[in-house]
Amino acid sequence: MKRGTEIVTFGCRLNAYESEVMRGHTDAAGLDGAIVFNTCAVTAEAERQARQAIRKARRENPQARIVVTGCAAQVNPDEFATMPEVDLVLGNDEKMQAASWQPALALHANEKVRVNDIMSVTETAGHLVQGLGRTRAFVQVQNGCDHRCTFCIIPYGRGPSRSVPAGEVVAQVRILVENGCREVVLTGVDMTSYGSDLPGAPSLGNLARRILKLVPDLERLRLSSIDSIEADGDLMRLIADEERLMPHLHLSLQSGDDMVLKRMKRRHRRDDSIRFCEEVRKLRPDIVFGADFIAGFPTETDEMFENTVRLVGECGLTWLHVFPFSPRPGTPAAKMPQVARDVSKARAERLRAKGRARVRTHLEEGLGATRPVLMESATLGRTHQFTPVRVAEAATAGEILPLRLAAHDGQSFEGLRAA
Repeated sequence: MKRGTEIVTFGCRLNAYESEVMRGHTDAAGLDGAIVFNTCAVTAEAERQARQAIRKARRENPQARIVVTGCAAQVNPDEFATMPEVDLVLGNDEKMQAASWQPALALHANEKVRVNDIMSVTETAGHLVQGLGRTRAFVQVQNGCDHRCTFCIIPYGRGPSRSVPAGEVVAQVRILVENGCREVVLTGVDMTSYGSDLPGAPSLGNLARRILKLVPDLERLRLSSIDSIEADGDLMRLIADEERLMPHLHLSLQSGDDMVLKRMKRRHRRDDSIRFCEEVRKLRPDIVFGADFIAGFPTETDEMFENTVRLVGECGLTWLHVFPFSPRPGTPAAKMPQVARDVSKARAERLRAKGRARVRTHLEEGLGATRPVLMESATLGRTHQFTPVRVAEAATAGEILPLRLAAHDGQSFEGLRAA
């Protein structure tokens, strides 16, 4: 009996989207008995976890063909090719091509590494996912990055910034909605750079406005991580005016100290972050912010770290995604004076504890309210603000239910069907 291809995904939402594209390619090709690892290169730890998972998969599936792709494979193809457990390494460009997954190529290739120069790639999202279910679907609108933050290897895994023309994005969203999808999430590597490479340089806000106008049956539009310093005026107006744009933004902040931000080669400073959050909250009082942070960046002192801790409160952040810094070979930050690993981990845990406290406050403030909740499964859904809600009475995935937020456990609400 055929069992198809197993795809193991690490990292970002864009990787999750691309895994679905690969699943479509492997199904169409009738590829059977392979395990594909779609890796992440955001930290050295992410690569280590991928290698560990690959070794475990080989032990448990000695007859399977193992293919490794994704950003870590793009950046370090030879490292994965030398692993005896690995049969084939595909680059980020190759993984999106249907021909790469034909059994004759994917399973019986003579060469072990097929990785193109990602900087030469100009195509973005020439593919469409139609079957992500009736709840939430990701739509890729941008790929790559032209910035060179000193800690980041991702531009070398994803290539230069390139955008999907608005007409193609609208067509994808329309098909997903016609298939019953209730919420669409726009995703990309550096999403607020959207449009700079397209004729007329349309902005992300312009794209979002066109989607909502041309697909009136779309009930919810959500943005994945954005760089707040690049938020355009059209996006700000949309936040204020359009209820179908969800009141939840995840910000790439990384630090709350100006010297650390300068050494990271970020384009914003701490006051920019505070000002952005204040302006958005005035436009949309029910907005909830998440943010990415790196703890223990090279040269970060205790005082610098305290500036980041204070920023959480000054910006009114809720959902924190915290990494302890780990040096990536090939990045400028890896050559800077390092903070002791145990100090980085301790600072990361303190930030996470701050985040847990902020989530608890958010849940306390929401108790007793009735909110429309998009059900992801029979027992779990999310509010407009992306807050998880659990229900005891089974529901249907894809339903939007009015639920009273009756209790919480510090991480999610307990929802009761409104009378």
